[in-house]
Amino acid sequence: MESSSLRVAVVCSSNQNRSMEAHYFLSKRGFNVRSFGTGTHVKLPGATPNQPNLYDFNTTYEKMYNDLLIKDRDFYTHNGILHMLDRNRRIKPRPERFQDCKDQFDLIITCEERVYDQVVEDMYSREQETCQLVHVINVDIQDNLEAATPGAFLICELCQCLQYTDDMENDMDLLLQDFEERKGQSFLHTVCFY
Repeated sequence: MESSSLRVAVVCSSNQNRSMEAHYFLSKRGFNVRSFGTGTHVKLPGATPNQPNLYDFNTTYEKMYNDLLIKDRDFYTHNGILHMLDRNRRIKPRPERFQDCKDQFDLIITCEERVYDQVVEDMYSREQETCQLVHVINVDIQDNLEAATPGAFLICELCQCLQYTDDMENDMDLLLQDFEERKGQSFLHTVCFY
């Protein structure tokens, strides 16, 4: 399967860090990729752990960037949030919620088990229309800036392995097993239908 024909979605909680880093890497390598979050709102670290910055999914990355710039430029520069938002706003205008997207994908990759459960639950709740198969795979990535880049490399390598298979549906289990053995990491996997 050619990389441009493999339709990939990468999903984390807020469509800020892990999914956007993977979106960036995959798009640079020619993949047809979109990224999403599953949360009820976008959450970014605040001045204290008990006071996160909360935004609606309709809020642009530009507006979040400017809001945090005004709140505390030094703090949000030092912790990397402004850099992350700057990257995000160069990729797309705003975060997107997976549950609101009706587009179809060949592969959905989630970045943590809770998000995987939310995606699978959403897919099962949808009325099946086309019966097109979609693979949902979880690649656990810690939600911090340091883990997002190696996690994006791992997701990209997995997608590159999958793009070269002639029969993804029949080869998936063997490909994942081989990948798990080589990477020393296990992956959740299920099949859903549109």
